[in-house]
Amino acid sequence: MMARTGRPRSAEADAAILDATREALVEQGWGGLTMADVAARAGVAKTTLYRRWANRNELVVDALGALFDELRMPDHGTLAADIEDVVLQFAALLDRPEVRTALMAVIAESSHDDGLRRRVRTAIVDRQKRLVVLGRHRAQRRGEIPPDDGTAATRAQVDLVFDVVAGAVVHRILVSGERVDAAWAAALSGLLREGLAGGRGGLGSGREGLGGGRGGQAGGR
Repeated sequence: MMARTGRPRSAEADAAILDATREALVEQGWGGLTMADVAARAGVAKTTLYRRWANRNELVVDALGALFDELRMPDHGTLAADIEDVVLQFAALLDRPEVRTALMAVIAESSHDDGLRRRVRTAIVDRQKRLVVLGRHRAQRRGEIPPDDGTAATRAQVDLVFDVVAGAVVHRILVSGERVDAAWAAALSGLLREGLAGGRGGLGSGREGLGGGRGGQAGGR
């Protein structure tokens, strides 16, 4: 766990440390990042870092997670507009050099570090599923998609929707090197809405639930 015993934590110190971590990662990469350098950049003692984070892995994941926590689920009145907004927010986040560098480093390191993979899941992935939960709830209240029926498949839909959105956006930007623009976001939104509106035959309902691949258009925003 990140919390340690000792003096009360300072929100300002935490913010300075996380900012310094992202800055150092962009400049020096994963291999050159050290706790001592981060402490010097943040203007705190190295012991201050170790009271909060046990190692570099925890620090980098939390520095990245703090930026993902800035994502918000809007309420534009339709599921289509809400999905498109979140997709564009996510794309804008991935366009930031510090996010791109940190995410690529964490993905690479977590491929052979189970502890780091678990921390990514709890500190970033699981926390951001809140966006899917809130968006689905609003769409259900508006009657745009079927209500939950309490089945395991319905509950699993949150995981699948998150994976589809995150996977498609990360692949397009970081793997394919393409831009995510409004037209591409609308195409992804349409694919998701078709699956969500299908109820038991839609996303998360079984082997055939996804029913499609990535769709979209290249372009700049």
